[in-house]
Amino acid sequence: MRRIGNFTLRQLARQYEADLFADFLPFLDQYVVDHERGGFMTNVDRDGRRHNTIKNTWYCGRGIWVYSFLYNNLEKKQSYLDVAEKSVRFILRHAPEDDRLWAPEFTEEGEPIALEGQFIGGKYYPVSAEVSGDLFIANGLAEFSWAAGDSSYWDLAKDIVLKCVRVFDRPDYAPTAPQVYLGKEAPVMPGARIMGVSMLLLNVTQQMLARRDDPELRAVNQRAVDAVLTKHYNPEYDLLNEVLNHDWSRPENVYRHLVYTGHAIETMWMLLYEAHRRNDKELFRLAERLFRRHVEVAWDPVFGGFFRGLKDVYANLWILDKPLWTQEEVLIGTLFLIEHTGSEWAQEWFSRTFEFVQEKYSLRRHGFALYDDWPDRLVTFVRHHTRVEIFHHPRHLMQNLISLRNLLGRRGRPSGFLDS
Repeated sequence: MRRIGNFTLRQLARQYEADLFADFLPFLDQYVVDHERGGFMTNVDRDGRRHNTIKNTWYCGRGIWVYSFLYNNLEKKQSYLDVAEKSVRFILRHAPEDDRLWAPEFTEEGEPIALEGQFIGGKYYPVSAEVSGDLFIANGLAEFSWAAGDSSYWDLAKDIVLKCVRVFDRPDYAPTAPQVYLGKEAPVMPGARIMGVSMLLLNVTQQMLARRDDPELRAVNQRAVDAVLTKHYNPEYDLLNEVLNHDWSRPENVYRHLVYTGHAIETMWMLLYEAHRRNDKELFRLAERLFRRHVEVAWDPVFGGFFRGLKDVYANLWILDKPLWTQEEVLIGTLFLIEHTGSEWAQEWFSRTFEFVQEKYSLRRHGFALYDDWPDRLVTFVRHHTRVEIFHHPRHLMQNLISLRNLLGRRGRPSGFLDS
């Protein structure tokens, strides 16, 4: 196999290299990275002009991971390590104690910003009641540990992961968390089991266990896999439900038939990676089947591209915007399958998705760098934007560039993972 669709492997690799090294990283270096204090100021317009200098905790953890992964896997440039190290120092200045979570935002100088929460049932819930930000920090610290050659950051990442599990297991956990999918009019659900949390736990533990074995993290990893495949999986329609009750039962409300297809596709490529890490061929085949199922269901047959969410399976009621990250999760999973199996259906979907993204999302034809990260159903260009996406896009570029280089190194031959 020397080509996928209309592109040779070398053409694809050159495009990925250009998007990462000549487009994405220079933009961040000039407009987003705080080279003096550390951290990332992501609230910028398409031309790089800053709307403000707030530093979001999510994007600090994600940025640390991006630059550490870049250093570990693609190019050992000291400047990449410096960005990660300064950002680690920035975020650890205000590390929370006990089972508290990081503040959701910081000033440019590093002071925590108190965001407005709300009272529910007589109890106050801050915006930072969710564990996602802390899990992104853990993921960044674990990857940085390998880059810096300092195992103490891996140990700290483990402590954060175990803390997040404890917080997630509280019966009053983040009542407003499910509203992100259906809006503020949707009911609150204290202690809801969000598949996105299991997805993050799977992702961070699989990367940490690839570096160092640990029985406690192995248990968290297996718990995440089981939650996705035995709790969130719905045999009624062979799809994954995003929101469950605290006891893992299906809710009797508007969340019952919610399938957040973007997360489902993302989780399934992570499960493919996990099956490969474990050398578990049965798990790999199951992940491939569910990945394909969600890809085919999420495709817009009228205008192309993938929807990120199905509000109600039976009503066929979709969330109609098409964020770039959803398209890129498809590209990661299909190329990983091509790398290891040469799958023809994966080649077809990768080619279709890659061409769609290049045609519709690239901002080059509008005179800007990067890609449009959250357009509407028709991928309509809007001149001004509020934030640059610094995680899903570079993760896609880096992981797929690694897959392409592996294929080129084998002269287009898949690894044959399922053959033996």
